[in-house]
Amino acid sequence: MRDFDNQPDLSGNTLQLRPLADSDFEGMLLAASDPLIWAGHPATDRYQRQVFAPYFAARLASGKALAVIEIASGQIVGMSSYYSPPDQPDAIAIGYTFLTRAKWGGPANRELKRLMLQHAFKAYDTVYFHVAPNNLRSQNAMLKLGATHLYDAELDLSGVPAMCKCYGLSRAQWG
Repeated sequence: MRDFDNQPDLSGNTLQLRPLADSDFEGMLLAASDPLIWAGHPATDRYQRQVFAPYFAARLASGKALAVIEIASGQIVGMSSYYSPPDQPDAIAIGYTFLTRAKWGGPANRELKRLMLQHAFKAYDTVYFHVAPNNLRSQNAMLKLGATHLYDAELDLSGVPAMCKCYGLSRAQWG
């Protein structure tokens, strides 16, 4: 296993990423409370407290989740994680990501991924992403980053095997 910090403190121009903390629950729930955020995800009802609470607990327990904070307001605007792909345990992936709709369609997702990719590329040559087949918005975001669709696979990322579109982005592709 490589020496890799799964919960770094990272800062960009508009976003700060820091380890997810138990005290983030209410702010994270507020950020996640929009049903449209989850429309393309397998758990379309994750905006509900009773569905979000176990998801948050699992992400917190993973020791790999990051809170995404808007620097200007200090508000939580999303979450993301590093994780080991189940079919490539010696590799690194970025996922379990969501951002508030106010951060869609602008530079926030690119900044979030740039911060996480720069950190990951210090230890890994390739970073992987797994996207639900019906999540076209996230698939398009992967292509905008320069990631390549590598294969489709049934993977257990959250306790239940599900089909995923698997993307990869190499350090050379990134720049």
